[in-house]
Amino acid sequence: MEYRRLGRSGLMVPALSLGTGTFGGVGRLAAWGTTDATEARRLLDICLEAGVSMFDTADVYSLGESERVLGEAIKGRRDKVLVSTKATFRFGDGPNDIGSSRQHLLAAIDGALSRLGTDYIDLFQLHGFDAMTPPEEVLSTLDVLVRAGKIRYVGVSNFSGWHLMKSLGVADKHGFPRYVANQTYYSLIGRDYEWELMPLGLDQGLGAVVWSPLGWGRLTGKIRRGQPKPEVSRLPQTADFGPPVPDEHVYRVVEAIDEVAKETGKSVSQIALNWLLQRPTVSTLIIGARNETQLRENLGAVGWSLTKDQIAKLDAASKVTLPYPYWHQRGTFSDRNPPPV
Repeated sequence: MEYRRLGRSGLMVPALSLGTGTFGGVGRLAAWGTTDATEARRLLDICLEAGVSMFDTADVYSLGESERVLGEAIKGRRDKVLVSTKATFRFGDGPNDIGSSRQHLLAAIDGALSRLGTDYIDLFQLHGFDAMTPPEEVLSTLDVLVRAGKIRYVGVSNFSGWHLMKSLGVADKHGFPRYVANQTYYSLIGRDYEWELMPLGLDQGLGAVVWSPLGWGRLTGKIRRGQPKPEVSRLPQTADFGPPVPDEHVYRVVEAIDEVAKETGKSVSQIALNWLLQRPTVSTLIIGARNETQLRENLGAVGWSLTKDQIAKLDAASKVTLPYPYWHQRGTFSDRNPPPV
């Protein structure tokens, strides 16, 4: 397993991490999976054997059950794993059970530590931007938590570019911990990350922790032009809160992947993941797995590399018209605004 720096920090993380959204199976995320503690421990055994030592969760995944199941699975080997979790979304019915206020973050961290059965979190990320709470309050709270040893590194998820830059400016001004990770949606059928967040990551030293690298399950090889949609899939049950993608775009990209698959002997999902591993700023891909078979399939994405011609073929098939001002920057002033990749 290849290890990479997490942004500009000194922390080394595996190129692949395991997402634990399938752990617990409570609430609307039950469509992702219902992995219990016994099966979770088996999946972690396979991961650690392959060098995958980072595991990502969040308080809202299965209403806290994902953290609890992960906590059970890491018992006795906490020193061998990196734990990443998130908070900010609503977690309770009270007026302060949401957001990034000092009140909520302190409660969220203590709750996560209890459910995970640990006294520290390796990487804590804000799950979303809270425009109602001043960044000074957010970052000073994270500073207190870092100094207390409850969290070691901080990051964000689902932030816009200006959200990030405003926060980094406050951190630099006051000497608060800088965000080193951006947990972001990025895939061959969702390349929005490249428009602004990737250049920002390069400039400011944030590593991409990529969620849904298979495009919300669309790049598993089960969805192709002229074929019925798979009977067993989380996509129909979760599409309403996943990233929308036109069917024609998916078909075009999958057809290009199929061509590369014939050349490499690799699967559709392995090619899609390997393409991401060649992109700038990417520190780790969060892979998901309902079972051992899916996990081993995804682990086959490392240890080899696509050729430049194969990458170019996939780039061309997944290209879309950029929104303003990005198309203008690329078309009329590209010598002074070079694309990041």
